Amino acid sequence: MPAHFLGTPATAPGPLGPDMLQSFNLIRCDPLEFLFANWRKYGDVVQFPLPRPPTYLVNSPTGVRQVLVGNAKNYSKATIQYRALSLVTGSGLLTANTDLWRERRPIIQPAFHQEAMDNLIPVSQQAADRMAAELDSNGAGVVTDVDQFMLSAALEVVGEFLFGSDLSADAQLITEATLQALEVVIKRARVPLSPPRKIPTPGNRVLKRSLDTLDSAVASIVESRTGAQSLGVTASGVNLVDLLLAASANEQIDLEGIRDEVVTFIIAGHETVASALSWSVALLATHPQVQERVAAEVRAARGETLDSKLAQLPYTQAVFSETLRLYPPAWLITRKALGPDCIDGHDIPAGALVITSPALLHRHPEIWSDPDSFNPERFLVPFPRESFIPFGAGLRQCIGKDFAYVEGLIMLASLCERLKFEYPTGGILPASDPLVTIRPVGGVKVLASRRV
Repeated sequence: MPAHFLGTPATAPGPLGPDMLQSFNLIRCDPLEFLFANWRKYGDVVQFPLPRPPTYLVNSPTGVRQVLVGNAKNYSKATIQYRALSLVTGSGLLTANTDLWRERRPIIQPAFHQEAMDNLIPVSQQAADRMAAELDSNGAGVVTDVDQFMLSAALEVVGEFLFGSDLSADAQLITEATLQALEVVIKRARVPLSPPRKIPTPGNRVLKRSLDTLDSAVASIVESRTGAQSLGVTASGVNLVDLLLAASANEQIDLEGIRDEVVTFIIAGHETVASALSWSVALLATHPQVQERVAAEVRAARGETLDSKLAQLPYTQAVFSETLRLYPPAWLITRKALGPDCIDGHDIPAGALVITSPALLHRHPEIWSDPDSFNPERFLVPFPRESFIPFGAGLRQCIGKDFAYVEGLIMLASLCERLKFEYPTGGILPASDPLVTIRPVGGVKVLASRRV
């Protein structure tokens, strides 16, 4: 029986009048805090009095699962947030409509099959070793922003594993262009009206420069792989660009589509993992006992082959999972209701914007004990898997979820084996900036010293 007939749906509570007016500035400055504040005040389903579109926050485990899994066919990605992101990614897999997503996913999926993933472990290990050596070379007593190192290393892995290309020479340019472009488009999504892109506002000029840099990088990647193929040079494993070029030869995707997918995976493949690793180091630097336990576990696994080593690191995996719980890469997931629905007894009209946030769900006190604390042990025992969704849930869950876990775990383990991280002034976590991912404001500036 449809949910509408199980009882009389109620109007969801939410801010009205002065409360809503006071919230507008907070939406622009810190939308994550805006969601937290309204959820804590009004509950798991909140209605915001916006006429077009009517907007709802859903943060109950059942409600989130209904939107992303159980009744996912009723919800599309045709929202202002994904439209803004598509200014950078175009029609890539992350922002594609359902029909295009169904066409593209089978093309891309083999890049994440086990055969391909087996190559990810040594690629991640090599990148981590180089990063650890660079951090160590800075010398003891030097404060270093590890966030910048994480971004470069993660991009290096994406380049080699997904694209079959060495991006190290352009890593800084690509990373800066990525972050600047994302900052511009996310700010556009936070206001009701933005100037057309053809008007040369400061933000539009930054966006154009950033997109030019990313487009140039894509052209170089594709040209490199095309040239290698013409010479009969094969990649060391399955990679995304070769799959896209093969699909292009079969007229399954055009050059613009290839550009969009490569940019999508530049962003999704390196900025998200780098953010998770930076927060991991920040949390370990403020929890030295946890850091020492990770280092001891990794040292005990020395001598294991890389693939078997992962199974010997349950506590390190728990640390990484706990970081993803507190700072999930996909902190905001929005959907447009294609038809009416009823969530937890509340009417959701057709056309409504429905907001879900793993960042909120992961700190729900009815699901997680002491939810704001950093406690990796919670992942060493059975935990509520359906309410742990750092990469989303359902069919549109991030295709690179396993990629991010393997890369993040290998890098974190390698760094903790060789280096000790400390804050120079005793340790205060950086403030968070919710862009596409939750970024650490000002980076993660720590002392990195060699372990003996």
